[in-house]
Amino acid sequence: QLQLVESGGGSAQPGGSLSLSCEASGYGFDYYALAWFRQAPGKEREAVVCIRDIGGAIFYEDSVKDRFKTSRDNSKKTAYLQMNKLTPEDTAVYYCATGNYQCSPDRWQFNYWGQGTQVTVAS
Repeated sequence: QLQLVESGGGSAQPGGSLSLSCEASGYGFDYYALAWFRQAPGKEREAVVCIRDIGGAIFYEDSVKDRFKTSRDNSKKTAYLQMNKLTPEDTAVYYCATGNYQCSPDRWQFNYWGQGTQVTVAS
């Protein structure tokens, strides 16, 4: 079993930056891929980016791949999402998810989820 706790997020102006963290407790974090999803109001939850167990990211959302970076520190059981050059279209609740050995854009492939953290981008 794994529990994920997200931190970070909040509000930013367009062009600004925010950083999210996702800290795991329990066993197995370093064996699994870790994905970031987001859900904007009235929209489906969508995959943003996934990082493999030993690193190496796969971006599923083209609009962010030149602006967002993800990393992980398995010794700290923590993953990070650095978001730069934010736009209002990035406004959403962001979730981290794990429990799948492979990266996937399919939310149903992941067994463990963080509680979600709100990111709001507005001037």
